[in-house]
Amino acid sequence: MQKISFVIPCYRSEHTLAAVHEELTATMQTMPQYDYEVVLVNDCSPDDTIGTIRKLVAADAHVQGVDLAKNFGQHAALMAGFHQCTGDIVVCLDDDGQTPANEVGKLLARLEQDDCDVAMASYEHKQHSAFRNFGTKLNNRMTEIMLGKPRDLSMTSYFAIKRFVVDEMLKYKNCFPYLDGLILRCTRRIRTVPVQHRARMEGSSGYTLGKLFALWMDGFTAFSVKPLRLASIFGALTAFAGFIYTI
Repeated sequence: MQKISFVIPCYRSEHTLAAVHEELTATMQTMPQYDYEVVLVNDCSPDDTIGTIRKLVAADAHVQGVDLAKNFGQHAALMAGFHQCTGDIVVCLDDDGQTPANEVGKLLARLEQDDCDVAMASYEHKQHSAFRNFGTKLNNRMTEIMLGKPRDLSMTSYFAIKRFVVDEMLKYKNCFPYLDGLILRCTRRIRTVPVQHRARMEGSSGYTLGKLFALWMDGFTAFSVKPLRLASIFGALTAFAGFIYTI
């Protein structure tokens, strides 16, 4: 029997996490062919998210919690969860109900096919704010240029991934992990699966323009040589201009 590990980064989800867990539990009860665990990673949330996690851990043997000492961001929180999970397949989803836990069967079915190492959810109609949708489009465009991502592939936060890919990703020991870059570095057998995208249960996204920019810079400088090449070319042109000016 294969084991599924659900890794959920948690931030300001004191009031939404229980509903996500309930839907996930009900869904897995309809798929008895799988064992499962749920790893909830509290990314130093300022509300009582950790209290909700403790209640879920006490009530359900399938759930375990990780409490980070400071806010490291979504990608680092997922990596912390990867270190704790033990499943043959790892599924990442959000804590706000936007990623439909009841459609995880679609991702698992696609992952079972031989041409797929990562089954990535794709959305026809996204329920994010205009700012967040713009950020996603910009991120996809930049990963095409910097990391060689296929144009028809959209990287999202809801995906199922095989264990060997996770093990390869965990070999990355540097600070500021960037999951899109790590996945693309490990495999190109990434396939998309259409699923529904919901509105948030409450609140708004924790990503600000500054956080998105910092995430992109960390990813692109760590996983692409193009910024270094551009800096080298700019430095050479500046030196040449200085030489001409001196003459």
